[in-house]
Amino acid sequence: MADNLNLEKILFLDIETVPQFESYARLPGFDKDLWDYKALHLKKVDTDTAESLYPRAGIYAEFGKIVCISVGWFMTESNRRYFIVKSFWGDDETDLLLKFRELLTNNYNKSSHLLCAHNGKEFDFPYLCRRMLLNKVRIPDILNIGGKKPWEVQHLDTMDMWRFGDYKSYTPLKLLTHIFNIPSPKDEIDGSEVWHVYWKDKDLRRIVKYCQKDVVAVARLLLALRNEGELNDSEIVITD
Repeated sequence: MADNLNLEKILFLDIETVPQFESYARLPGFDKDLWDYKALHLKKVDTDTAESLYPRAGIYAEFGKIVCISVGWFMTESNRRYFIVKSFWGDDETDLLLKFRELLTNNYNKSSHLLCAHNGKEFDFPYLCRRMLLNKVRIPDILNIGGKKPWEVQHLDTMDMWRFGDYKSYTPLKLLTHIFNIPSPKDEIDGSEVWHVYWKDKDLRRIVKYCQKDVVAVARLLLALRNEGELNDSEIVITD
């Protein structure tokens, strides 16, 4: 599977998102009306309300925002492999999107380059594009699939690869890391808790650490799907 991929041409990524406002009560008038309408379609049990469902708002680009983008790439130096991890994070979404765009524009601008994420085709990639549009940030060519033929899209999705054409179910990264004996990135928090850590605990650095672990896990998963050797902790370099 994917044996012909050049690992050093791939940028692995993961994003963390939160609701745009601290709580349902903080939503401005019309925003609250729009969320109320959205919540009607999310309701599963009678006890679900627009307020109780609001922590999920970060999943939707119309109601959420990105607070961290972590990326990673393989490189070889002195015949030794390294996996470099870098994060763009902060409360200013426009600023982190501009910095991320600069990375893509300067370093991932060829047809041989690829972006890789778990469930990226359904979440990370479209979410990034939507938030870039809303923040008036020009979408880099490698991220924008508009007008491209399927074989021209430079996106890899480890969940897609695991499906082998079977689209009946969603397989989370947590499950795949478990069955492949990959260290879990969910050992501290998971995606459902990110909103609380950001808005209640005010601990963005913890979210960054979690996001970086996800990127490493995706890289390790891709290696496992290629039947390659493991990525050791000693090969991972976290940069500012």
